[in-house]
Amino acid sequence: MLPRPSLSLLPRFCSFLPFATMSSKTNTFHLQQPLNYRAGARIQPVDGSHSEEVYEPATGRVMGKFLFSGEKEVDLAVQSAKAAFKIWSQKSGMERSRVLLEAARIIRERREEIATMETINNGKSIFEARVDVDISWQCLEYYAGLAGAIAGQHIQLPGGSFAYTRREALGVCVGIGAWNYPFQIACWKSAPALACGNAMIYKPSPLTPISVVMLAEIFTQAGVPNGLFNVVQGGAATGQFLCQHRDVAKVSFTGSVPTGIKIMEMSAKGIKPVTLELGGKSPLIIFSDSILENAVNGALMANFLTQGEVCCNGTRVFVQREILEAFTEEVVKRTQKIKIGDPLLEDTRMGGLISRPHLERVLGFITQAKEQGAKVLCGGDLYVPDDPKLKNGYYMRPCVLGISSGLTGWWLLSRLECASLTTITSALWSCPLEDTKCPGSAERTAGQQWSITRS
Repeated sequence: MLPRPSLSLLPRFCSFLPFATMSSKTNTFHLQQPLNYRAGARIQPVDGSHSEEVYEPATGRVMGKFLFSGEKEVDLAVQSAKAAFKIWSQKSGMERSRVLLEAARIIRERREEIATMETINNGKSIFEARVDVDISWQCLEYYAGLAGAIAGQHIQLPGGSFAYTRREALGVCVGIGAWNYPFQIACWKSAPALACGNAMIYKPSPLTPISVVMLAEIFTQAGVPNGLFNVVQGGAATGQFLCQHRDVAKVSFTGSVPTGIKIMEMSAKGIKPVTLELGGKSPLIIFSDSILENAVNGALMANFLTQGEVCCNGTRVFVQREILEAFTEEVVKRTQKIKIGDPLLEDTRMGGLISRPHLERVLGFITQAKEQGAKVLCGGDLYVPDDPKLKNGYYMRPCVLGISSGLTGWWLLSRLECASLTTITSALWSCPLEDTKCPGSAERTAGQQWSITRS
């Protein structure tokens, strides 16, 4: 077995996470202190009457309990954010930029601690979690670069008159995140909000409540006013209190389509602008003139990243008949080689799913697909690692389903069903007609389309 990446960083990791004890082994993390963050400190919600257990997907073990926030705690978080907003919004763009750059530096410096915590709470491999952390600090750097360039317009009018526009911060913004990229989504939502002079209250998914508190502490360490970035834990009721609060100016949500509809309805009553990033069911189209190896790599990445738990997965793969057999054979062969197990091991590429109910739900989708005529080409069943401490983890073998169609071939289904049409992400794998060799050019184009077409 390879050593876990957290071994040499254990002392520093523990000091960075005062609300937890952590050893070098999976199955030993325990929550000890509150996960709400208000006015620059961790606190218990003043009206927390409901507690929820937080699980470690790799082992199925309960790591601890935390309290949901009620209406009083939400209001205190909003008032704290309003006070901080008055200070932050008066700073120049360059002043805000320096603080965001410092936060990015701290994240970059503490990359391993954050990635390890993300792996423990989410179940994804440490290999992927490090990439998530890198994208997070890069996001902060990007918006730090824009902060100083925010400006209005001056318009000359007849008779010596003029008009001008100002870009002003909205105020207190709410971010509601998903469980598949907890830390990264929090950075995606907070970076532009803070760069423009806003304050933010963030509610993470109750399945992954831990790592966003690390971000809150990093912002405080970087120099934001106390209360500028607050964290409230909770479920649907907490989200409702946030969306309906009279002093919340904007809501940004990442999650399911049904929840997105409810958030839009609640926010509309206060005429609040809303940003929604919801689920999708996205296609890949593979033509016979593509470079097969690259097309297979793209299909695997588009389906099995983060255990297949991604809203923009390319879960429908349409393959031109001439290469269907070769493509399918290679996809199945590569899928069967994916290393499943302890996500803190360096060679693991797939950890456990986020929860036991979600695991059962995905297995149910596979059963339903088989009943409708799909053929299981590989995987689709429970996986029990050899390590005894992982026996209760939420593991399954990555699944490829073949569905005969009258046109182009088979349908590749990942382990996460996203039954909606809100987020459409597509990629086309082909070479231009005038250049049948095209080493890599079409794949690069496909990669660009993958990013551009995401709504």
